[in-house]
Amino acid sequence: MSADALLATVRDFLDSAEIEYETGARDDEVVVSLPGEKKLRVVVSLVCGEDALSVSAFVVRNPDESHRDVYRFLLSRNLRLPGLAYAVDRSGDVFVTGRVPAAGVDADQLDRLLGVVLTAVDEPFNELLVLGFLTSMRKEWAWRVDRGESLRNLEAFRPILERPGDPPRAEG
Repeated sequence: MSADALLATVRDFLDSAEIEYETGARDDEVVVSLPGEKKLRVVVSLVCGEDALSVSAFVVRNPDESHRDVYRFLLSRNLRLPGLAYAVDRSGDVFVTGRVPAAGVDADQLDRLLGVVLTAVDEPFNELLVLGFLTSMRKEWAWRVDRGESLRNLEAFRPILERPGDPPRAEG
């Protein structure tokens, strides 16, 4: 399959599935935006080559702390990722990446692939934040409480961030 034919297959699938996407920085790249549950939005890069479809998605920036625990957690999850793996770039940022043979790419394969990528990014997101950014999260929580700022995007972490005397969870 040519890169152009693969790109057409990818775009046809995304259009039929009504998945938001745009052309990437390269002519052979499509950037897909998927809604997450824990991570608000998962951005996936699909690069169409002559022999393979390459996929990558940003998971989390370089952890502030507990690198060993973060990487151990990710490596153990690699055992359960069909055709994908977590990787770290030069900056220490974490991605999930993979390559699929171009000949096997069809609508069903793309649906499965995007589902696995979404799960790989979204499912462990909160745990990765706790492992790699807990000190920063505690400082942010305290800063917001002290100033009466919204805690809405930190509510999922209330059980580990809440201090005696902090305001109760907002109703509504």
